[in-house]
Amino acid sequence: MNKNTYRSALIVGTGPGLSASLARLFAKNGLKVAVAARQTDKLAALAKETGAAVHKCNAADPSDVAALFAAVEAKDAAPDVVVYNASGRVRGAIVDLAPEEVRKAIEVSAFGAFLVTQQAARRMLPQSHGAIFLTGATAGVKGFALSSSFAMGKFALRGLAQSMARELSPKGIHVAHFVIDGGIRSDARPTPANNPDSLLEPDAIAETYWAVLQQHRSAWSWEIEVRPWVEKF
Repeated sequence: MNKNTYRSALIVGTGPGLSASLARLFAKNGLKVAVAARQTDKLAALAKETGAAVHKCNAADPSDVAALFAAVEAKDAAPDVVVYNASGRVRGAIVDLAPEEVRKAIEVSAFGAFLVTQQAARRMLPQSHGAIFLTGATAGVKGFALSSSFAMGKFALRGLAQSMARELSPKGIHVAHFVIDGGIRSDARPTPANNPDSLLEPDAIAETYWAVLQQHRSAWSWEIEVRPWVEKF
């Protein structure tokens, strides 16, 4: 059996960090790339660098998500790699949190993931081919104080990924959940001088996604955990 080859990728929840690293790596390896975000005004440079098509989308809105996939198909073809990288959070004591803000955070982290993966699966199943990757966090395996909305969203995301993996893997669709156990370095969050290597490098995380994408179907992973070597766990 040969490994499946992938042609096009859609990344939902694109910003300057991990999603941008994924877009660059996918494009470097010959995939056509589409990126989607609620706010797209800062994606022009990434689009120019990677040739990515840019789409505006509220991932928690069913009509927006359906329109996103229709637009991607109209421009090229249905993506055979879909990455969900959007999340929402609101911090605070459980007694102080505004219910509407919590609802919105969970919608982005979990309901949006359902909407995107549903549209992806509908297109991949007839081909018996595709990959759906979901970006999780430490909060999906242990909830921290003052972070209940993020924990609820990421626990739900992990459950979605596990359920889909059991349902879709036997039908040729590789579903994988990535636990990002630590902070990700960015221009706004540089690595502390007194604690080198304490943040994950987004390019290094992207390489892990690529390695999972290249797995032979006889040895698929449904969940991968990555953390800095100095991170406690």
